[in-house]
Amino acid sequence: MKKKDYKKVAKTVIDLEIKALKKLKKSINNSFNDAVVSIARCQSKIILCGVGKSGLIASKIAATLSSVGSPSYTLSASDCSHGDLGSISKKDILILISYSGNSEELKNIIQYTNRNKILTIGIVSKKNSTLYKAADIKLFIPEVLESGYGIVPTSSTVAQLSLGDALAIASMEYKKFGKLDFKKFHPAGSLGKKLKTAEDLMYTGTKIPFANENMKMKLALKIISNKKLGVLIVKNKKGITTGLCTDGDIKRGIQKYKDIKSLPLKKIMTYKPVFIYKDILAAKALQLMNEKKITSLCVNDKKTKNKTIGILHIHKILEADVS
Repeated sequence: MKKKDYKKVAKTVIDLEIKALKKLKKSINNSFNDAVVSIARCQSKIILCGVGKSGLIASKIAATLSSVGSPSYTLSASDCSHGDLGSISKKDILILISYSGNSEELKNIIQYTNRNKILTIGIVSKKNSTLYKAADIKLFIPEVLESGYGIVPTSSTVAQLSLGDALAIASMEYKKFGKLDFKKFHPAGSLGKKLKTAEDLMYTGTKIPFANENMKMKLALKIISNKKLGVLIVKNKKGITTGLCTDGDIKRGIQKYKDIKSLPLKKIMTYKPVFIYKDILAAKALQLMNEKKITSLCVNDKKTKNKTIGILHIHKILEADVS
């Protein structure tokens, strides 16, 4: 039996969805701005609700909004008529998603929100629908041709999802929600690794191998041995970092001087060490180490730039599986 090639079907589905996105792009207007500002300024919860496939899209949009600092969750449209309307407060924002805008399950929700003056954003494709007329902010998605004999929700759900992503990213920009904020909500997985900073991995407090620049090398050698990082952060009496002393510096000192134990540390150390700030991504710190061919970086305070508050060692970065 000859196998049928379905690549043409795949390309047709994708082409229809691309056309839907192009129509959506042209439809973006000032209502989108109003929705973004409302979402970003919301001091309570953002609640999303839809029926059928639109309900599944609502769940994904809620998850994306929550991940970028806008606490959101979904409600079952049918359960709302059996008590769940009580979970919607007057300070919340309700986002209702429906292709037709006339789903029976949404009518009770719309009546409730209008009666209680709860801000409602409607994502809908029919301008003569109940949802479009009742929504405070109307986000219109142009009618599109679906795949599967024109009856399977595909192009329309892709458009709904894309509009939700656009709302999330735009509200994220409005609130100046950056990488470090994003990291708080993504501590695990590959994203967590990518977003780890020097602060997450650096040694602090008593683990920092500090030594005074006038300290005799005899004592400095004991400290570098005890701390087991292969490096000393050298500072002056004012606490300012003046240099680093590494195993390599010690080896070079032994070659240069007959007895380095009686010498002050500043005679052996490397001046003007490479430093970073605590909010630099660990991946970027690793790149810097590779470029400079070093294994440790001083982590300095931004306010008093020459004072070290931590030390980042290459081993900690590699242990965290950052690359």
